[in-house]
Amino acid sequence: MGNSDDAIGAVIMAAGQGKRMNDPSRAKVMYEINGRPMIHYVADLALALGATRIVVIVGHQRQVVIDYLKKSHPTVICAAQDPQLGTGHAVMQAEEALSSFSGHVLVLSGDVPLLTEATMQRLLKHHFDTGAVATILTSNMSDPTGYGRIIRHPDGSVRRIVEHRDASEEERRLREINSGIYVFRKEKLFDGLKHITPNNSQNEYYLTDVFGYFAQRQWAVSALLADDEREIHGINTVEQLDQTRGIMKSRLGSPTNV
Repeated sequence: MGNSDDAIGAVIMAAGQGKRMNDPSRAKVMYEINGRPMIHYVADLALALGATRIVVIVGHQRQVVIDYLKKSHPTVICAAQDPQLGTGHAVMQAEEALSSFSGHVLVLSGDVPLLTEATMQRLLKHHFDTGAVATILTSNMSDPTGYGRIIRHPDGSVRRIVEHRDASEEERRLREINSGIYVFRKEKLFDGLKHITPNNSQNEYYLTDVFGYFAQRQWAVSALLADDEREIHGINTVEQLDQTRGIMKSRLGSPTNV
């Protein structure tokens, strides 16, 4: 199945440091939600979606993450990102582990544990139905500050994504944001990654820059709006972690104050 055109693989971004958490020395994805590290929920999701090859990109406190996943999800492959030069650079580290895989690659975030299987099944269906080379999960937010904005063509297809820090004032007024969750045709993804450069304010390789490359070649990119913006929220602070714990408890039918 790993070599089937409709096979699913996954890359999970888990290299980050929890700089705004209680313990910045700790890998962010190892903070627990109801007894399990948040990376556990994302790896579970990839398996539930039928991913036959799962690559977790590790960096900060990598050995702790690797040791945990060896026990919890033994089929997962870990790839180190060192140094950490942006999201595009992170996905580049998965190329070797995916070299014998063909099909479609999900890109998931290890700090987005509320994403549901139902939403991701909708995203995959949209991706296959449209025949796009890539499909982006998006959300309309009342306050999109800090998120990359979706820039569309007049016909509604996606032209590119611009990071908040690099966006013009006009672009910052757009409310449709990039969740950082994607599906790509594998060969197009790694083709695009070979053509991105770190020419931006952070001197990093943005994964989102592959969409500009796709546009130059007139390769179709589609987008699907998530029904519930809470699903795509990343966890960057202790407050957000507590909110996520409450949402997770409510999903399980437990009493919660959130």
